[in-house]
Amino acid sequence: MAQDNTNNQATGAASGTTESGSSDLFNTAAGWVLFAGIVGLGLSVLSDKYFHGYDAEDLPTEQMGYVVEGVEEEGAADAGPTLAQVLVDADPEAGAKVFQKCQSCHNVEQGGPNGVGPNLHGVMGKPIASNAPGFNYSSALKDKGGEWTWENMSEWLAAPRNFASGTSMSFAGLGSIEDRANVMAYLAANGGAPPKPEPEAPAEEEAAPAEEGAEEGAATEEGTEAEAPAETAEG
Repeated sequence: MAQDNTNNQATGAASGTTESGSSDLFNTAAGWVLFAGIVGLGLSVLSDKYFHGYDAEDLPTEQMGYVVEGVEEEGAADAGPTLAQVLVDADPEAGAKVFQKCQSCHNVEQGGPNGVGPNLHGVMGKPIASNAPGFNYSSALKDKGGEWTWENMSEWLAAPRNFASGTSMSFAGLGSIEDRANVMAYLAANGGAPPKPEPEAPAEEEAAPAEEGAEEGAATEEGTEAEAPAETAEG
């Protein structure tokens, strides 16, 4: 009996030792986990303090840190040729090919009938919504006013619904300024047109005559000063 008690006591002690060891290991592991969490939180706070983060909408716009010759900023690209410049080389024959997109609704024959759209013979330079007698123009065009100048016709051909909101014309438009210029040249060849707008002279060419005039003025003044002593001597 005494031996059994001794064995039981030994077993209990061993069990207690095992439980104590497991508890110590758990406490140690928990301590390390807590420590790691504290360290991580501290690093996060320091990171936010010294390395400020940005929301997507707050990000600074990208800019070049130095100037590179020949590289233009976005939005500063060449705007392309003006309408007046393109009209200089406008080709009626090329315009006739582009006009094929319009032939299902329009024709340019003198005295020709109206179709889904009005007859366009001689439309260039005419008051808007007046060229084809008997055609039922939309209120949007009737209320537009003005004439079919080169500029107005170009805007109309580019986007009819933008030019006259509410128009019944379903054509989306011609995005190419060259195509528009060629079509207008074709219309002009079928009924005439007002004078084309004059292209603006480049700035360098405009400055050249002014410089030449200044040089001529300086030369004239020098000549006058040289003649004055001679006249005095003769007197």
